[in-house]
Amino acid sequence: MDGTYEEIINPEGDPRCLAYARVSTADQDPRLQIDALTAHGCRRLFVEKISSRSKDRPGLAAALHRLDPGDTLVVWKLDRLGRSVTEVVGLAEKLHDMGVGLHILTGTLEGTYSPTGSGKFFFTIMAAFAELERDLIHERTLSGLAAARAQGRIGGRPRKLTDDTLAAARARRARGESLPQIARALGVSASTVHRHLTKQDVL
Repeated sequence: MDGTYEEIINPEGDPRCLAYARVSTADQDPRLQIDALTAHGCRRLFVEKISSRSKDRPGLAAALHRLDPGDTLVVWKLDRLGRSVTEVVGLAEKLHDMGVGLHILTGTLEGTYSPTGSGKFFFTIMAAFAELERDLIHERTLSGLAAARAQGRIGGRPRKLTDDTLAAARARRARGESLPQIARALGVSASTVHRHLTKQDVL
């Protein structure tokens, strides 16, 4: 199953409840997660074993594709959703936008979080973390550029946006900043910003 995913159907499960399980190394067994998610009453389980270095997660993509507004995505633990804070926050934002709830079976954040009502607080906190992270990325970028200028380095502007600077660019664009403003803030050309944001369909 390495590098791909398996879909398990639980005929007795709730059709509005979908589950996602992930392990990242060849010697890890997803059975513990599968048993817990099945016992919770999920109808569909998407299980994948994939390297932590891989950017593609077909199992998660398939699960997200199956979700409809009002559904709930269930995970054994929050870290199964993503391999970094950025990834987890991004997925939480995506679920909120889809109108999909999140249920975490174990861990510090164990519980059910819906996009409305009392569970909305979780998504509000995730959005706050996302904004904080984007602001910190922007601050680090500006500090790095200032340090480079202070050392007299020439040609220090990156030709491409990294994942961090791209996130900052998208956040600034969402706030209504122009491409030249974003380019000056991030230390890249306006054409570079335009090219990357066009790929992300946020212009």
